[in-house]
Amino acid sequence: MVYRIHFTVEDLARTQVAEVSPPLVELSAAVRTLQEPSQSVRYGTWRRQAVAKLLPQSRMVLELIPADGWTPTFLGAPTAGDPQEVLEQARALPRSEIRKDLASVAEQQRLPSWAHHLADDRDLRRQFFDTLEHVFNSLLSPYWNEISSIALADRGARARQVLTGGVQGLFASLNPRWIRWKPPVLEILRPPSCPEVDVHLQGRGLLLVPQVFGNGLPFLDADTEPQPVLGYPAGTDQHSRKLPLFAAPEQPTTPGGTSSLAPLLGRTRAVVLTAIAEHSGCSTKELAALTGLAPASASEHATILREAGLIRTVRHHNAVLHSPTNLGRALLNTPRKMTGYGLQGDVTSHRSVSATERSPGRPAR
Repeated sequence: MVYRIHFTVEDLARTQVAEVSPPLVELSAAVRTLQEPSQSVRYGTWRRQAVAKLLPQSRMVLELIPADGWTPTFLGAPTAGDPQEVLEQARALPRSEIRKDLASVAEQQRLPSWAHHLADDRDLRRQFFDTLEHVFNSLLSPYWNEISSIALADRGARARQVLTGGVQGLFASLNPRWIRWKPPVLEILRPPSCPEVDVHLQGRGLLLVPQVFGNGLPFLDADTEPQPVLGYPAGTDQHSRKLPLFAAPEQPTTPGGTSSLAPLLGRTRAVVLTAIAEHSGCSTKELAALTGLAPASASEHATILREAGLIRTVRHHNAVLHSPTNLGRALLNTPRKMTGYGLQGDVTSHRSVSATERSPGRPAR
């Protein structure tokens, strides 16, 4: 299935890349990542630190920003600026806007019972936005300067792509696995369960937003103003790997850690499997750069892992892309219940769609 974004000359003229990462867009992606077990390798250290800080009432935010499905537009608004100022602006949203966004989500999926009263209950609204600020401070505040730097570096890279390859070069490089430019239409591939959707920008253009968090899938929100938003993974991965939230733990936290895999697979293949799990969809060339191996050696180890059923490999144009299988992830990470902030169970328990069908943001309507 596919989303098709139709461009006119005016749309191309108004399309731009966000200068900084919008706080609420990155927060929505981080909250979904917190609840997404398939991301346990790349974000394991960050998740453990975040869970230890979150208060029980944080479930309110998790329920309105589920790992799968729709999120109210007011919780993913692409407003740029200082995070605290953006959160204050969210508090001041008109009740009619909150009511409209929640009603739109309710047409697609079931809302928690308390959310039906959010727009009209002043005390509940204050509690929710206090909790939203707490979640931001727990998940993103310690890393915000680094996240902003990555977004700024990515914007510079996109500007160079426009200078050397034009708009075609920009669109072709955003996320080659999922985004394709077929002038004048930008196609976003989606899982088979998603409907086909045509989005006409009508002269508004498109805001491209680089994201540090997420599983690499693009997201599209066609309802934001003044223009629709397309989120894509920040392309400066060599910088993002330096973030403290991606730091490897000093000791393996589960029996499936890399150190315990070394006697089973050999140290180099354990490193290769971990790199593929942390950078799902990487090419053999990228895998070699991530592990410090020669491309031929990286390809050889990937072949052995594929034959063992630990990774899968698909061809995309002239490259082959590697992703971990469920068995490969299971070797690296033992699923764990996250009850550290009193939520009485697994934070993913409210998911309604399988991980392969997840929509990383609010789907276009």
